[in-house]
Amino acid sequence: LFATCLADQFSPQAGLDTVNLLEREGIRVHYPEAQTCCGQPAHSSGYPDEARAVALAQLNLFVEPWPVVVPSGSCGGMMRSHYPHLFQGDPELHARAVELSERVFELSEFLVHVVNFNHVDRGAPCTIALHTSCHARRQMGVHETSAALLHNLGQVQVLEQARIEECCGFGGTFALLYPDISEAIVTDKVASIKSTGAQCVVSADCGCLLNITGRAAKQDELAGCKEPSLSGEHLASFLWRRTSGGAV
Repeated sequence: LFATCLADQFSPQAGLDTVNLLEREGIRVHYPEAQTCCGQPAHSSGYPDEARAVALAQLNLFVEPWPVVVPSGSCGGMMRSHYPHLFQGDPELHARAVELSERVFELSEFLVHVVNFNHVDRGAPCTIALHTSCHARRQMGVHETSAALLHNLGQVQVLEQARIEECCGFGGTFALLYPDISEAIVTDKVASIKSTGAQCVVSADCGCLLNITGRAAKQDELAGCKEPSLSGEHLASFLWRRTSGGAV
């Protein structure tokens, strides 16, 4: 398991529920405790040397020929698509990066294509909106597997937002470098999700969830709302809660 730094620091339950989902399928989960960032922030900000150093640390941790499951399309995309390019100048490291990239799986694609996830939905009827991160959709192509998992839950109705393929405005360091643009994008995204009437938003990427629900919470604060107008949940936690027997 490569849990991602955002899950580790801000949404640890998503990481724990990823473990719960995998262990229920009879999979022994190894979590190398020395793992850190995937290197994407440095890479997307134009610092290849720094990104390479961070990526090398992960490359040295995941050496066994096992699948590496990542509960994030952004980090999964970095490891699968960009690690080989980072090490093109070093034949040995490039070969290792290619080998690792070929066994990286985003969580939803692993559940659908490897373990054939199929569990009874034990929750009450609910409506949700699905948000798929840009990297998950465009680099990993896993928007369809996230949707498939949710559509297979008998008591869950997935309401499609307008312009579902558009960014939430987070974009990692983009939100820090261009806060005004980021705020405008996420404001549109929150409005789009709310317009569906869904009870909550589900995403397989912690960064998107933090950005979307954070913007909604700020809007609630400014409006004097005492109850949150939009809640969010990571796909791993949503699936575990709905299929573990303790769902509401």
